[in-house]
Amino acid sequence: MIIKNRKAEFDYFFLSRYTAGIVLTGTEIKSIRQSKASLVDSYCYVHGREVWVKNMYVAEYFYGSFNNHRTRRDRKLLLNRREIIRLEQQLKNPGVTIVPLQLYVNEQGRAKLEIALARGKKMYDKRNTMKDRDDRREMDRATKNYKY
Repeated sequence: MIIKNRKAEFDYFFLSRYTAGIVLTGTEIKSIRQSKASLVDSYCYVHGREVWVKNMYVAEYFYGSFNNHRTRRDRKLLLNRREIIRLEQQLKNPGVTIVPLQLYVNEQGRAKLEIALARGKKMYDKRNTMKDRDDRREMDRATKNYKY
């Protein structure tokens, strides 16, 4: 079960990737296991030597009663101190941000968030990305229709 942020791949160049744990409540992990989450329009920020993910949507758990969580609350990410310091230093550069790429549950049942240090693409870079994707799709079609 993997929840991906496909728009991030289109909008950013990825400089480096990190895997972080997430601090969640009981109803949040149950919703994530049912694939009821979204990473669209979410981003990460560093505040006081801690990394937080903002605007990540996790739907309310259907069977959760008054103990249910808020759907778009800030969630703390668990990273090593060295990684946080490295991210903090890189964020001082203009045009660099931290973007969540995918959310998954590992073999031990823990939710992990893959994040990336990213630089935004310009409009001409996005056009090149679309052109490359269309060319790749056209080549795949040509090889499928080719008969030996």
